[in-house]
Amino acid sequence: MDGRRHAAIVPGMLASPRPVGDHLREWRQRRRMSQLDLALEADISTRHLSFMETGRAQPSREMVLRLAEQLDIPLRERNVMLVAAGFAPVFPERALDDPAMAAARRAVDLILAGHEPYPALVVDQRWNLVAANRMVAPLLEGVDPALLAPPLNVVRLSLHPQGLAPRTVNAAEWRTHILERLRRQAELSADPALIELIAEVKAYPVPPAPDRRPEDLGGVAIPFQVMLGDRMLSFFSTTTVFGTAVDITLSELTLETFFPADAGTAEALRQAHAALA
Repeated sequence: MDGRRHAAIVPGMLASPRPVGDHLREWRQRRRMSQLDLALEADISTRHLSFMETGRAQPSREMVLRLAEQLDIPLRERNVMLVAAGFAPVFPERALDDPAMAAARRAVDLILAGHEPYPALVVDQRWNLVAANRMVAPLLEGVDPALLAPPLNVVRLSLHPQGLAPRTVNAAEWRTHILERLRRQAELSADPALIELIAEVKAYPVPPAPDRRPEDLGGVAIPFQVMLGDRMLSFFSTTTVFGTAVDITLSELTLETFFPADAGTAEALRQAHAALA
């Protein structure tokens, strides 16, 4: 794909009704950068940047991509900016089951399987479940089947009063943690669907504060403590993103891996995993 301007947009892409300068200024302000800050990072003059934002100068495709990189704009929105500037989008978006994504899908499956006997899952940018290993299913015991229907939203499942919330021992603390993650993600991505999701889960009943203080993990992680039958399982989680991805789908995936926070949880998971064999 060359750098020439295109009169027609690639099928499936909607033309942006806003000038590229508006997008650029909005993302710069969202990142709390001054024109001087961005100009220095992109190695251009402040005057040139100002002219691009006001429409007095039109950026080249390379300039759009350079500024988008400095502003850490999501790949999906970089395509929007390219279209607004009169160029064809450059970042493809393919489903994870697309044949061209076979290698990426195998890698995801290997990571999920390799994390057993501990739970792990993959979600998209809007927290819809993309894949999970076998150890996630036992944790969903008693959840309203309607919450498990595709697209299964992990945030909704976790915080809904008919989801995991009633069995989450530290539900109030976990809710605060999830909402803060969503808020930061929405601020970075400007995704309206995330903003709607935040409003939805904020409307759920606020769970009472726990009677006892959750286990201290040294400030490194917030524990997720959930009842499974009469046994409390305690986890901490880590997240991994595919930071070098050049496909929109891969760039928006997050791998969430759960680890036991105590010996009792580790043993319970080993027993549950052995029962699946």
